[in-house]
Amino acid sequence: MAAEFDNYKKRSIKEKEEMYSSIMGDIVSNFLPVIDNLEKAVASVTQDEGYKQGVELVLKQFQDVLTTNGVTQIETIGKTFDPELHEAVSAVTDETLGEKEIKEEFRKGYKIGNKVIRHSMVVVAN
Repeated sequence: MAAEFDNYKKRSIKEKEEMYSSIMGDIVSNFLPVIDNLEKAVASVTQDEGYKQGVELVLKQFQDVLTTNGVTQIETIGKTFDPELHEAVSAVTDETLGEKEIKEEFRKGYKIGNKVIRHSMVVVAN
């Protein structure tokens, strides 16, 4: 009976962790387009340095919140293509890169632990 109760506690803890990751993934996925747009705003050319610094600070604040909650970016450029993490949108031939090596990233991907929230959109070589 004690062993059954112990198994129940372990199973319950695991279910709570999975539910937390699922809920966080749903919430974070709604904010990812906002983060994408802030990154585009930072990359754009502007004459107003104060404005650009303000946008950079807001972007950094969003990224810090994601990191605090266990959200990480999926590594892409120079890595080997993994269909569980990456979504290939194009393939190119490049003799300087290895087989199935990622050459370019169109959209960043994110994950919480091992759960992918959004796949990275990439260009794969060879």
